[in-house]
Amino acid sequence: MNWKLIVLLAVGSLCSTQSQAQLGPLRKRLGLNRASLSDERVAAGLREALQVGTGNAVQLTGRPDGYFRNDAIKILMPEKLRTIEKGLRRVGYGRQVDDFILSMNRAAERAAPTAKAIFWNAIKQLTFDDARHILSGGDSAATEYFRRKTSDQLTVAFRPVVDQSMNEVGATRRYEDLTKRAQSVPFVRLQTLDLGAYVVAKALDGLFHVLSEEERKIRTDPAARVTSLLKEVFR
Repeated sequence: MNWKLIVLLAVGSLCSTQSQAQLGPLRKRLGLNRASLSDERVAAGLREALQVGTGNAVQLTGRPDGYFRNDAIKILMPEKLRTIEKGLRRVGYGRQVDDFILSMNRAAERAAPTAKAIFWNAIKQLTFDDARHILSGGDSAATEYFRRKTSDQLTVAFRPVVDQSMNEVGATRRYEDLTKRAQSVPFVRLQTLDLGAYVVAKALDGLFHVLSEEERKIRTDPAARVTSLLKEVFR
């Protein structure tokens, strides 16, 4: 059974009676009347797929080196500080720059676990229209649902964790130290930057990137269907 069938069947169980009535023509067109699983069983499979995908994304990012050792999501020096970075490396402060970059990634890794409860609450709020968008979308349609539904909440939830973590792991201190050192580098012009906002934004970009990869795996790779229910529903 493919992802589109799962979404349609699941919505019939998850949504209102009126929404269920809208499924009739779609079920018939896609041959869903021949489905051997109950709507309730498929709905449970959809919820579990979303929970597994988001849970994996949080686990992969919310651990030591979850960001730092993943080149696709590693948080690099902010664009505004790239000139400073080059100047500092030229005058022998490369290690301090590397430590600062590491500390930003450590802050993101500490914040990532905060996303799990927010993601799972969004799963509970899935509507017929949301599922229809997932149906008509591509391999990252569910990820885009989470991006729309949770980005604002995640930004608010991540910020205090990132701020505290940056203080604890030394990112704020290292940033202040680097900017002071940069003042002595010729032809380097400092620009103001909300470092916490930058780390939060990059942390969310990385989290959604990993989530999209996990969504694609569940859609296409039988090995990613790690529970008996997922194997039953996605076969």
